[in-house]
Amino acid sequence: MNIQKAYDTWSSTYDSDENRTRDLDQSVTQKTLANSCYKSILEIGCGTGKNTRFLSQVGEIVHAIDFSEDMISLAREKLKSNNVTFTLADLTRPWHCDTASIDLVVCNLVLEHIENLTFIFSEAFRVLTDGGHFFVCELHPFRQYQGTQANFQTTHGTMEIQAFVHHISDFLDAAKSSEFRLEEFKEWWHETDQNKPPRLASFMFKK
Repeated sequence: MNIQKAYDTWSSTYDSDENRTRDLDQSVTQKTLANSCYKSILEIGCGTGKNTRFLSQVGEIVHAIDFSEDMISLAREKLKSNNVTFTLADLTRPWHCDTASIDLVVCNLVLEHIENLTFIFSEAFRVLTDGGHFFVCELHPFRQYQGTQANFQTTHGTMEIQAFVHHISDFLDAAKSSEFRLEEFKEWWHETDQNKPPRLASFMFKK
């Protein structure tokens, strides 16, 4: 099952499944961006809109995109806001955004499913205004080294979704290749992760 079909299948239970990584990501995003305000936000890989509602509170305009039709349909149902637009789109192809038109690009738990980080960073840099920010929050590679990857339960058992291991240096190299500057890097643990490797890694890059 390809990645897109897997997320279509997962969409019906994504919000209700126990998922500490999803919940921690939501908390991290809010802690990081809570005291900020943006004119325009592009959320790449919005899924069912787990972070979109919050982004609509810190952004005057939010454009949320995802390649899963079932996921984005649920997001549209959950969040009917005049300042949010949802669009079905493939992140691995050129983004339908004007150059230098976005103040903040947000990417959560998406890049593990993207093989070519350089393209994503290049497009983020292109669409951002001068001084704009790119916030990335992803499954920590330490977890990937241990075999952890996105998965969900079906009637036929556990479905694992194809993932690519990206080292911390891979994120930094991709950012450098697009001339981003790293403003902040943090590692995050869920409250149940005592004495375990960090669950998430977050980055704030500036154009």
